[in-house]
Amino acid sequence: MTDAWFPQTNGVVTTLTNVLDELSALGHRIAIIEPGCFPTIPLPGYAEIALAATPWRVPPLIEAMDADAVHVATEGPLGLAARGHLVRSKIPFTTSLHTKFPEYIHERVGLPVSLGYRFLRWFHEPAANTLVTTSSHRRELEAWGLKHLTVWGRGVDTSRFRPLSDRSARTRPRLLYVGRVAVEKNIEAFLSLPGDADKVVVGDGPNRADYQRRFPDAEWCGYRFGDELVASYADADAFVFPSVTDTFGLVMLEAMACGTPVAAFPVTGPNDVVHDGVNGALDEDLGQAVARALAVSRRSCRDFALANDWCAVAQRFLGALPTGHRPQETRPVAA
Repeated sequence: MTDAWFPQTNGVVTTLTNVLDELSALGHRIAIIEPGCFPTIPLPGYAEIALAATPWRVPPLIEAMDADAVHVATEGPLGLAARGHLVRSKIPFTTSLHTKFPEYIHERVGLPVSLGYRFLRWFHEPAANTLVTTSSHRRELEAWGLKHLTVWGRGVDTSRFRPLSDRSARTRPRLLYVGRVAVEKNIEAFLSLPGDADKVVVGDGPNRADYQRRFPDAEWCGYRFGDELVASYADADAFVFPSVTDTFGLVMLEAMACGTPVAAFPVTGPNDVVHDGVNGALDEDLGQAVARALAVSRRSCRDFALANDWCAVAQRFLGALPTGHRPQETRPVAA
């Protein structure tokens, strides 16, 4: 059950698709309830995100699937409808928490962060387990009163994301950002970096027109996919991850798999992924993080990525399912 699905391009969709691919490879049958199963309406202020307009149709869909296990991946309209039905029907289920939802909402509309976490406590409390991205994220959530938290981590496809045999010649560093162009991503910290460097933005979002007007010297590429995206990562000298509200940041692993070191703030997400001098650098001064990241071995970045894969993440997903509800091979898992 997920409110985030194609054609959206984000870490939630990437995580779910890779984990579901691994589960299918293990012999499990997957049934997905996502916005494309319903008439949709655009999310106000974020038209590229489609919301299910008839979430009350979720309960009969769940019943028709007769799944061995049910996972609720998001807290949107579909997730809310599924949660209500599963609690009323006393059907065990798991959930996952992918983003710092309270901080995002605070950035956009000013809602107090404490109210956001009150909602998250209510939403996830009935779940047998709630899957979270990192150990740091788990500690933060526990401090807000959430319970039954399991770290499942993130992975990267190192056969797809790989170094280039020949990188373009240049006289100054090429710095890359990949992700949503939105205020909660703190992209302005990247665009405002001083120094002699080329800045490249891959992605789109509600704030692109404003930022592109204010920072015309940056290269604005829009969305890139497949080999074109891989080439963007691999050709960069450093990948800059300015967010202070992400719980992981899959794009960091993708950059490392392409041999590109990461510069970031020392916050949740980067703290669990970036190891100073090994695959990038962390600093409260993002410019200093960039300067140190540029000196990191590209081979070391690639080696770190090779140690992470999606199969292990999928196995942790299966292990979090309630005892007695862990599907055998070829049995369905509703997601």
